[in-house]
Amino acid sequence: MIPPIHQLRIYEIPKENKQVFLERFRDHALRIMKKYGFTIVAIWESEFKEKAEFVYLLEWKDETSMKLAWEGFMSDNEWKEIKAKTAKLHGNFVNSIEDRTLRLTEFSPEKGLLK
Repeated sequence: MIPPIHQLRIYEIPKENKQVFLERFRDHALRIMKKYGFTIVAIWESEFKEKAEFVYLLEWKDETSMKLAWEGFMSDNEWKEIKAKTAKLHGNFVNSIEDRTLRLTEFSPEKGLLK
């Protein structure tokens, strides 16, 4: 069996919009992501070098599944409308995004993080 891949997403978010960002992710992004087959393993808040960060880990069957899901999510009309509306009300939500695809090594103690 081929082990899943994981995707680590790290968003630097403006501190003044942190709560609005969290609410938008919780109330809208999670629901819309589910439509496209996203499996979120965990979500964290972090501060790094005095910057507010939002971090989450996704699990995918393979890179093709990951790519297709992101294409669907990013082109979703409801998500586009929500982003435009919240940006108009609150300005910038994300300063930067780091995106890393993680592949388990053959000697990793866990072959899958989900139970």
